Amino acid sequence: MSVFNNLLATLAGILSLVLNIYFWIVIVSAVLSWVNPDPYNPIVRAIRGMTEPVFRRLRRTFPFLVVGGMDLAPIAVILIIYLIQGVVVQTLYDMAGRVPTLR
Repeated sequence: MSVFNNLLATLAGILSLVLNIYFWIVIVSAVLSWVNPDPYNPIVRAIRGMTEPVFRRLRRTFPFLVVGGMDLAPIAVILIIYLIQGVVVQTLYDMAGRVPTLR
């Protein structure tokens, strides 16, 4: 296998890992919105700081994501993550000529 193939496989693995981590951050952010924790907690602020810019942009671009006071932006982000994983990450793995392995 060439260096380029290894580079593509590594890039696909890193992208997949980053997307998985962000998926869980979005899940935690959605759960935090239900329980309304202390807004001055540094962990809550960090999670909101990582997710709110994306949510805000989606809400502004697609106003129908807020339905009857319920915010569907986290669901839209999760769907986008799955789309990126299914198209971009899998394409990188295919270009590298490898089947992804779970580690």
